[in-house]
Amino acid sequence: MMGVLAGIEDATGFDLRRCEHFVGTSAGAIVAAHLVAGRSARRPSTVGTEIELATPNPPAGVLAAAARRAAQRAGRVAVAASATVAPLALAASGPGTALVRAAVLNRIPRPRGSLEGLRQSVAESGARFDGRLRIAAVDRRAGRRVMFGSPGAPDATVAQAVEASCTVPWLFAPVSIGGREYVDGGVWSPTNLDAAPAGRDTHVLCLNPTAGINGSHSLVAVARNMARSAVSFETLALRRRGALVQTFWPDAESAAAMGADFMNHEPRSRVLAAGYRQGLTIAAAQARGAATSDQ
Repeated sequence: MMGVLAGIEDATGFDLRRCEHFVGTSAGAIVAAHLVAGRSARRPSTVGTEIELATPNPPAGVLAAAARRAAQRAGRVAVAASATVAPLALAASGPGTALVRAAVLNRIPRPRGSLEGLRQSVAESGARFDGRLRIAAVDRRAGRRVMFGSPGAPDATVAQAVEASCTVPWLFAPVSIGGREYVDGGVWSPTNLDAAPAGRDTHVLCLNPTAGINGSHSLVAVARNMARSAVSFETLALRRRGALVQTFWPDAESAAAMGADFMNHEPRSRVLAAGYRQGLTIAAAQARGAATSDQ
């Protein structure tokens, strides 16, 4: 996500920190908080083997590093499973499944791990709920989605909300906010795109990395298709409001670099560079489309 956003910015000159709203789910909550805190999307030091990028203000990777360290402590087998099938299986979403979702969540043994380091890093970033930011989490007891930062949502700091949104329920202990326990927003939906405060003629960009899960295993294919189906329904909901929605998931190169274990930190440099190249490609395609429509 960071790479794609950086590529779009560098190709278009548009500073994505100026967006009117941000909706973040799980890792997307880290990206959204990063931008709201006034930090630029992270850029690769190199793209391919021939293009060197000069970065006058290299952004810190503190948030991603903290999440990565916590995930590593949880064990790679559990992480690999959670990064593919489990969140999406629980997220076969909609309000009508809240009771089922709550029942499943409350049967999961309570893990001991936490994302305390991530919460501290977000707090140090200075990110605040300034009216633009929405972060998705799920009330563990009720099985319902909560969008922190939206009108009427429970009071929370951005750091608390991001920690809750990233708390995979079978890896980390639920996050307590205001006497309620919350877990990963991806348990409801990989993107929660329908929660964007978008109306007629609003331009909405959705990045859905889960839909790019790579692998031939049947369960991986199911997870990938569920992620794409969820964003399709949510896109339709926004378009009915008159919003102009564009959704993207990893292209072949980015998906290959990411692999199936999203918590594996080893390929992060390759993933960032591949995402950056995809961002450049997206921007170029949009420019060609605009030119064609003007002719």
